[in-house]
Amino acid sequence: MSWQAWATVAVIVIAMALFASERVRIDLVALIALAALVILGIVSPAEALAGFSNEATVTVAAMFALSLGIERSGALDPLSRLLMRIKKPWLLSLALMLAIAPLGAFIKNIALVATFLPLALRVCERTRTSPARVLMPMAYAAQMGGVCTLIGTSSNLLADSLAQKQGLPGFGVFEFTEMGAVLAVVGIAYLMLVGRWLLPKEINADMPEQMDIGKYVTELRVTPDSSLLGKSIGEAKLGEQYGVYPLELLRGERRMWSPRSQQIAEGDVLLVRGDWDKIEDFQHRAGLHSAPESRYARNDDHPRVLAEVMIAPASPIEGHRLAETDLNWRYDATVLAIHRRGHILREKLSNVSLAVGDVLMVLVEEAALPKLRSDENLIVLSQREGGRPTQRKAFIAVGIMAAVIAVSGLHWMPIPIAAIAGAVAMALTGCFGRKDVYEGMDWKIIVLLGAILPLGTAIENTGLSHNVVTAGMSLIGHHGPLAALLMVYLLTALLTELMGHNPSVVLMVGIGASVAHAVNADPRPFVVAVAFAAATSFATPVGYPTNTMVYYAGRYKFTDFMKVGIPLIALFCALSMWLIPILWPFHP
Repeated sequence: MSWQAWATVAVIVIAMALFASERVRIDLVALIALAALVILGIVSPAEALAGFSNEATVTVAAMFALSLGIERSGALDPLSRLLMRIKKPWLLSLALMLAIAPLGAFIKNIALVATFLPLALRVCERTRTSPARVLMPMAYAAQMGGVCTLIGTSSNLLADSLAQKQGLPGFGVFEFTEMGAVLAVVGIAYLMLVGRWLLPKEINADMPEQMDIGKYVTELRVTPDSSLLGKSIGEAKLGEQYGVYPLELLRGERRMWSPRSQQIAEGDVLLVRGDWDKIEDFQHRAGLHSAPESRYARNDDHPRVLAEVMIAPASPIEGHRLAETDLNWRYDATVLAIHRRGHILREKLSNVSLAVGDVLMVLVEEAALPKLRSDENLIVLSQREGGRPTQRKAFIAVGIMAAVIAVSGLHWMPIPIAAIAGAVAMALTGCFGRKDVYEGMDWKIIVLLGAILPLGTAIENTGLSHNVVTAGMSLIGHHGPLAALLMVYLLTALLTELMGHNPSVVLMVGIGASVAHAVNADPRPFVVAVAFAAATSFATPVGYPTNTMVYYAGRYKFTDFMKVGIPLIALFCALSMWLIPILWPFHP
């Protein structure tokens, strides 16, 4: 291989390691890879920028806006109210999958799961059922629906765009529907008949019993009337009397070296952990004030409510301290406590760096709840009913989305143009606010798509694709196109679990097309295999954003996804090997 090919391999390996580590944002990883390819002279500046004007990138951005219009217009509210009536957990799980899978074919998966996640949690709480029985099937159903249409997921659009660069005809909007529907039906049946027995029945605590000290960490200030004055933490026996557990004693900016033996004084701040109900009871009985709330005390009569808010995947506030976020001034909200799965926080709340999956107990003005719910960077897990959009806007949003699908499906207008026109129509009819479309856009995904596409160009320009195909063909020998298709599917599925669905599509579409030429077959079946393998990532909580969302909310273990997801991937792979050659013949 040439040095350019080896350099491209190095860029890919480093990018894969960064994607898998999740220590660097996915869009930044893509930009690092893009910059390296340009600096090394492997792609030209024009080729490097071509990804941002690619049809797939533009279409994904427009589809984000359309999904936002459906969500903000309240079009999903009637379905949510209907699902709230269900009382049996297994029936809720089935109903959620049957509702989400069809919707996932047209609406962004993350928005769908974020909409139905609070509902599922409330029903589970009402029926005393572990959320782990419901949330993973819900996330999987969103992926199954997304693969059913060309516009259902960004990886499908990306595969179509890259296939056209290979000289292949583009796919129709509903060309994937027949196979996707079969996989979705079989997948839902598997989750109801087999997967439900593999799901955890009860969620064990993250820590040993003696360390299982509840959920939230908060700060409580000692008042002049507190019953704790003059006592040490050890003497107060907070765990035995109140069910809350002290972590630190803060005096001003100082931490006490021996908090359990230190006498408690007026103005001290106790950093405690426990269930929120027990913390509130302790606060009232011991005469304490919530320290964060006292810093933002209010004298007006506007009603304020408590809300549990989770940090969503790809949120821009991830990695930032509470003091650096805009929660206070944007929503007039006060973060009273934080829950982080598997960790005991020992920092002052203002110094905690937020992570995906953190749950914040927020005191917020009731009138601000609808705005908080509409923030895609946050997921409100417990919410009060607030003002909802009018029914008329919901009908308009659904009508515009249906028109976009019809116009593009009948080939009256190219998909990117139809999607842009639909987004403009939703903006003009007030389905979302003027600023909402920019705030609700998942810019990380858009930048990722634009920056990662030139990597496929580098693979082709350097001859790396040919070398990979030669190595792969030596493994499968002369077993024909079906064996080659299986190799492409499995390699794509593996890469997806390691680095995400969009980068794996960029790497594998060109390789799949080259493998097809090597076995004298039509490349289209191989592109389809890449698209389906990338869009159905079930084996890890990090392979797909919806998996990450339910991983934190359902308190799953990493191995729970493997137990349920690996058999499902194997089932989808077997069905794909049967269906793809029938629907897209190797020799048309």
